[in-house]
Amino acid sequence: MEFFTLGVYHSNENEFFKKLTDNRIDTFCDIRQRRGVRGSEYAFVNSNRLQAKLNDLEIRYGHVIELAPTTEIRDLQKIADNQTGEHKRDRNRLSPIFKSKYIENVLSKFDFESFTEKLEQLGSARIVLFCVEENPEACHRSLVSEKLHDLGYKITHL
Repeated sequence: MEFFTLGVYHSNENEFFKKLTDNRIDTFCDIRQRRGVRGSEYAFVNSNRLQAKLNDLEIRYGHVIELAPTTEIRDLQKIADNQTGEHKRDRNRLSPIFKSKYIENVLSKFDFESFTEKLEQLGSARIVLFCVEENPEACHRSLVSEKLHDLGYKITHL
C-alpha cells in the first residue's frame, strides 16, 4: 500500500479530481471533522457531492473521523492563527500546541494496525488522506502521514 495526502485550497474541481485519477487513487480517506467547506468555490468537496463524484470515478470513500482533530484542538490552532495573523487557507505550518495536543489526544490513541489491515482487506493499494489545507505541513494529515511513514509506508504529498 502507498499513501498520498491531498488538500483542496487553491485548487479547482478539475485540478482536484485530476490529481486523484492521475495518481490512480483507489481509496479516499476523509480525515476532516466536518465534511463541508463554506462557500461555493469548494462545494465539490462537501460530503454528498464528493462521495457522488468519487463513486463515478470508482474510488472508495471512507470518513475516518477518529483521525480528525477535536474541536478543542482546532480551537487552539485558531488562537495561534489569530496571534500570527494567518488565515487557515494561507497557513504554512501547524502551531506547536496543535501538534502536541493532536499527537497526545488523537494520533497516539488511533489503531493504525486495524486501519491498515482494513485497507488491505478492501484491496486498497493507493490511498489518499484528505483534508482542506493546501500545504500538508499546515494540516494534521502531515502528522498522520509521518506516523504511516514511521510504520514503513511510502508517502507522497499531492
